Amino acid sequence: MANTKEIQRRIKSVTSTKKITKAMEMVAAAKMRKTTEAVLKTRPYANLSWTTVLNLTQGINTSKQLHSLLEGRKEVKKVAMVLFSSNRGLCGGFNSAILNKAKDLIIKHGNIDTDFIVIGKKGLAVNSRYKYNISAQYDKNDTAYQIKEVQSLAKLVIDDFLNKKYDKIMVAYTDFVSPVKQVPRIKQLLPIDINAKDDHLGIVGESPQVGLDKEFIKNKEDKYLKKGKERFVFTYEPNANEVLDQMLPRLIEVQLFQALLESNASEHSARMSAMNKATDAANDLVEELTLYYNKARQSAITSEIAEISAGANALQ
Repeated sequence: MANTKEIQRRIKSVTSTKKITKAMEMVAAAKMRKTTEAVLKTRPYANLSWTTVLNLTQGINTSKQLHSLLEGRKEVKKVAMVLFSSNRGLCGGFNSAILNKAKDLIIKHGNIDTDFIVIGKKGLAVNSRYKYNISAQYDKNDTAYQIKEVQSLAKLVIDDFLNKKYDKIMVAYTDFVSPVKQVPRIKQLLPIDINAKDDHLGIVGESPQVGLDKEFIKNKEDKYLKKGKERFVFTYEPNANEVLDQMLPRLIEVQLFQALLESNASEHSARMSAMNKATDAANDLVEELTLYYNKARQSAITSEIAEISAGANALQ
């Protein structure tokens, strides 16, 4: 019977684990619903604000010097990468995917000198695992609702870029596509590249609830910003640089905030999916252990009956 007792203990242990994973799945599902709602609501604003700035910059006389946040460096010697990760584990390959994406990009560009600005505790693995330098680390809330949560981060990256500490600022985050699919992405944040093909955050996870894609933006531009074949000319008051001085830092804040929302929605979706799989695996293991238990118990009963029958036959 010792074997059956051991199996019973394992069944009890797995059942307790299943209760924990089920509870974690329900908590992650609740957080996922809130963060998904937030990310879908802010995508149109984030993407249209980017489009507005692109239209403004394209309307500036190209013979004039570019704004300092638009002007690229002739030689890129040092890069900063803003990395959005989670504070806790148990979310499948969420953190590993974005860390590997960042590492692969660095290797692809010849192991250029890169510092990391980490948001979320799990991002610290870039130092312990890959030995990259971490220049700053920020705490991350599981649910973010206000842009002030990234204002200090935005000020840091803008100041470092303007002071020429870094020649390029990248942002690495996980794009929310659906509750079962999240895509790690890396986007150039500074200098703002007005000719970039990958110009929007969140456009990978296009949802019919958003109603925004590149075709939608192009149609709006053709309707409101062009007259025949001629594009409307913007008038800046007091001047273009002062307008951009106010708008470009706000754009960086919006882009970082959107990346934070995308990352949060992806994290909770990944955790919900991982806990769901863990619960299913626990159910399968309980069924398997129950079968082993029944077989062991039946074997013990059969053995006892055989011993009793043998003793009775010996007495006869």
